[in-house]
Amino acid sequence: MNKYILLIILIISATAAHAAAPFDYKYYNHWKYVYHPHNESSYQHTYCALHNGIEEYELSDKTRVDCLTKDYAIEFDFANKTYEAIGQVLHYSIMTNKRPKIVLILDKKYEQRQMVYFERIKRIGNIYNIEVEYVTDDILTLDKKNSCNWSDCKCHKKFFRF
Repeated sequence: MNKYILLIILIISATAAHAAAPFDYKYYNHWKYVYHPHNESSYQHTYCALHNGIEEYELSDKTRVDCLTKDYAIEFDFANKTYEAIGQVLHYSIMTNKRPKIVLILDKKYEQRQMVYFERIKRIGNIYNIEVEYVTDDILTLDKKNSCNWSDCKCHKKFFRF
């Protein structure tokens, strides 16, 4: 009897956790991954153009800053990769002698539920003097088919493969 109760609790909690996950998931060759309808680079292109930045600025160690502006070395990342952005932007800031900034990309569909990632990284940013902001697909000026202006974005491809 106790085994059945435990099994039911595990199934309910696993189902509830998956339903609460603030991301879309897809599968490729039996691998589960977080799916985003637009490439990170589409957000980079748009944001960098709006802020007169240089995209993919190559540093002396061959790493690349997503967007380099007059004042900032900027790293873009989706909410599910929040913590990767911290190390990268600190490195870019040291290498460029510019202030570090993280632009977190939130999926419009889950914006309110993904705000927890933004709040977490803001708290870390306050401690390490990293400026943090977020964008959604509103910045991309999507057409009626939810496609952006950037031809290299996966939203223009019928099939997305790794």
